[in-house]
Order: sequence, then structure tokens, then C-alpha cells
Amino acid sequence: MGSNASRNLEDQRREQNGIVYFDRGTLTGKNGRQYDRYAIQTHFIEVGEDQAEIVRRYVLPLYREGDVLSFGAKVMAMCTRNVFTKEQIKPGFWAKLLSPHASETVAGIGMHDPYKLQLAINMVGAPRVVFASFVSAVTKPFGVKGLFYKIVGKGVAGIDGFYYRSSFDRYKDLALVNNENAQELCDELEKKTGVPVVLMDANDIDQNQLGKCTDFPLTDDEIQDAMADNPSGQGDELTPLILIRPLS
Repeated sequence: MGSNASRNLEDQRREQNGIVYFDRGTLTGKNGRQYDRYAIQTHFIEVGEDQAEIVRRYVLPLYREGDVLSFGAKVMAMCTRNVFTKEQIKPGFWAKLLSPHASETVAGIGMHDPYKLQLAINMVGAPRVVFASFVSAVTKPFGVKGLFYKIVGKGVAGIDGFYYRSSFDRYKDLALVNNENAQELCDELEKKTGVPVVLMDANDIDQNQLGKCTDFPLTDDEIQDAMADNPSGQGDELTPLILIRPLS
């Protein structure tokens, strides 16, 4: 992290009731509504931890009536044990063949790892992955991007982990997969904590909304407005919980 980024984090850092968080500032949505966003720092969430207890520990000390919570999809995957280790994945013929050429034939650096590519094959089948790779390779020289993930589906796009350059050793041998029952998980979490929850897989490119609790007060467009600048930040900041405060 560069010195400017470090200074920005220092300027944003706050502490209240023993909870460290970062004030990401106020954003104005397309409809004129404004949102304050607070990125809450947690410990490194391990496999099998209780998501409701995480919210009680880190969010409730800062929560005000009317606030809503963006819960990081990767942390939810850890909590629900929706994870795979390298020991569980055995790279086969197609994963070994395609992964070295990921930047040209698959989908970029994320699929360079044969374990990650094999996990994609396990999820959707070799024919679809091979076909998606072929289409991506043929169309990429013409400036067409993203077809690989459009063909294989959002489930594969949501695979995270097996990163040998990760700041956390845990993620070098562990892959996380987004939960398919996002609304059910959000409803359960709201019931246990009283905080309206949306499950987000956010990064600097897009903010993928996986699901939200049934009575979530913001529309999908308003959620996108509030999360437009990826207030979750980088993974090594350990800020997967974003408390969104709509302003009247």
C-alpha cells in the first residue's frame, strides 16, 4: 500500500465502543439520496465462525436505527463452510492445459491457477469451461471481454482464493465460493441481530449483489449507489462489513 493510501486510511480511521472503523465519506445517489458508509474492521474470519456473532460483536456497537449492513460474501462463505482446500481439488487434463494460457484463452490471471480452474470445471463441467475458453480466445482480439464468465455463470465468477500472492497465507490454499441461498442467509441474519442485511461480492470493478433480506429498505439501485466506490477496500484491510447510513 502506497504512502498516500496509508495517509488516507489514517485520516479515515475512527474508534467507537472499542470498534475500529473507517469513515468512507458520503456518496450521493442518482436519485439524490445520500449515504454515509463505515467500513468496520474485524479479525481474520476463520472457517465455521458464527456470522450473527460477528454482527453482534462488530456492528451493533455502531448501529443506529435506519442503518443497513453490507456483509461481505467471502466472509459469509467462510462462516458457512462454503470453501475448498487444494487437497480436495485434483487438477485434470483440461485445467492443466488451459491454466497456463489463462490471459489469452480463459479469463485473466484469476484462472492461471490449475486448482482454481479445476474447481470451475467441477462446478459447471468441462464442456462448458472449454467452450467458454474457446469463445473468449476467439473474441478477445476484437476487444470483447467478459464472455468467459457470462458463459460459465456467476457461480464460477464468484470463486475467490488459491492466490499465491495473497496477504494471508490462509487464502493461498483455500478457495471460497459464493452462497446460492443469499436471501435465506440475509433473512436469518436479520432475524438474529435486528440489522437489515445485503450480501455483497464487491471489488474495484463491480458490486455484485447476491441477495438481501426480504424487508431490506433500500432498492437495488440505491444499494449500488451506496457501494459505488467499493467502500470495502482491499482484502488486507479486513473491512468486510460496511455499515450504510442513509441520510434524510
